[in-house]
Amino acid sequence: MTAIREHIRAEQSAAVATDFFDRYRAHDVDGMAELCTVNAEFSYPAFEVWGKQRVVRGEGKVATVGKPIWRGLITAFPDLTNTVRRTESNDDGDVVVEVDISGTQQAAWGFIQPSGATYTEPHLFILHVDEDGLIDSISGYFDNAGICRQLGHTEID
Repeated sequence: MTAIREHIRAEQSAAVATDFFDRYRAHDVDGMAELCTVNAEFSYPAFEVWGKQRVVRGEGKVATVGKPIWRGLITAFPDLTNTVRRTESNDDGDVVVEVDISGTQQAAWGFIQPSGATYTEPHLFILHVDEDGLIDSISGYFDNAGICRQLGHTEID
């Protein structure tokens, strides 16, 4: 019975991840956040926006860092979409998702001025789904320099 229950947990975790990316594709940021615990961890290590007096990094909580980043992306790239390439889950609630994210820039994104350029970049997401079926951590890995290049933005320090 335990092996069956664990297998069901892996399937349920994968289903939560699928629902998350379906909501992301539909630009339903609140719906994405509803799939997460109140204090879900958020980490996009490659994300960094420099301002005159501060640096915004993609580290924190889904509610305070993740949602604003997702909303900003959808505003800057109104046709933002994702294509899930592969999903792997285990009985501990870990889910790894290979996703291509793409969009055409129509508004400023950080310091990148809109040029109408399109990007498509592979992403690797690692999610953890708790025993209640909610995501309690999201980490996303991608080549930010690759996205900048595709959008025609080159930054030299």
